[in-house]
Amino acid sequence: MSRFSFIPRPVKDTILRIVRIPEKTKWKIYREASLGKIPFPDKAFQKWDYKIHTGRRLHLRHPVTYQDKLQWLKYYYRNPAYPQLVDKYAVRSWVTDKIGEEYLCPIYGVFDKWDDIDFTKLPDQFVLKCTHDSGSVVICKNKEQFDFVQAREKIETGLTRKQFYLSREWPYKNLKPRIICEKYLVDDRGTDSPDYKLFCFDGEVKMIQINSERSSATGVKSNFFSIEKKPVAIKEKGYDNNPGITSLPAISDEMVVLAQVLSKNMPHVRVDFNCVNNHIYFGEMTFFQGGGRLLFEPDEWNYKFGEWITLPQKMR
Repeated sequence: MSRFSFIPRPVKDTILRIVRIPEKTKWKIYREASLGKIPFPDKAFQKWDYKIHTGRRLHLRHPVTYQDKLQWLKYYYRNPAYPQLVDKYAVRSWVTDKIGEEYLCPIYGVFDKWDDIDFTKLPDQFVLKCTHDSGSVVICKNKEQFDFVQAREKIETGLTRKQFYLSREWPYKNLKPRIICEKYLVDDRGTDSPDYKLFCFDGEVKMIQINSERSSATGVKSNFFSIEKKPVAIKEKGYDNNPGITSLPAISDEMVVLAQVLSKNMPHVRVDFNCVNNHIYFGEMTFFQGGGRLLFEPDEWNYKFGEWITLPQKMR
């Protein structure tokens, strides 16, 4: 029996065809598949995408690392509640039911398209986001200096993006593209608040990540802390640590309680918060950190995070 006999025939045939074609054509196929412009089997794409981003082989049959298990959950565990939880607007009613409306960032409206937004009714500062994807965010700090042309281009491009196809994160597949306008969260000193990202496993927080300096010229910085509030020497590949962040604020205890409520009965989710002037605001729920292909350094943490995930029964 071939050592590849466990691979379903359609997936195997797709992989063999990819291997045999010229490199330039491979990249064109990959790009078109990642944009949803051509059909491509999900499992085969996950394997190919994972290899491109990590340089490693994806193990779905016997997953061990954090990334392997995220990819397994992505393909085999399709909890019907998840689409609502990744929609930046729809999740608000769920958060209200679980922990209360006071933890939601105030919003100024939800719109189907750019032309529906009446900017004369918006305050001088606000944030625009697409509700169905990741990364389509525009911050206005001063309407007189705001580049409306560039902002419109970014948001309208985001509205056409099919987030699911980029790495096959299935909860995004059928979401309705919309624009949400939120309050710009800034502290009394006029500085951006850090993002607090709590890694939850079966309703228990195991690690806390702080992302800071989002607007700096040197890029976002990332620091990790244990549940005991001790700094942990972890780096996300491509992100530096911030030497100025050496501890967690006292209010992180409340964040842990809230995250554990929100993550109850979920094998794994990352729950994000902001804290502005000592007030906690819910950010988002992320089920596949970095698309399931962002590695930690040193490598031992890819295995440690993997140990914390207990894979559930398949649900497709």
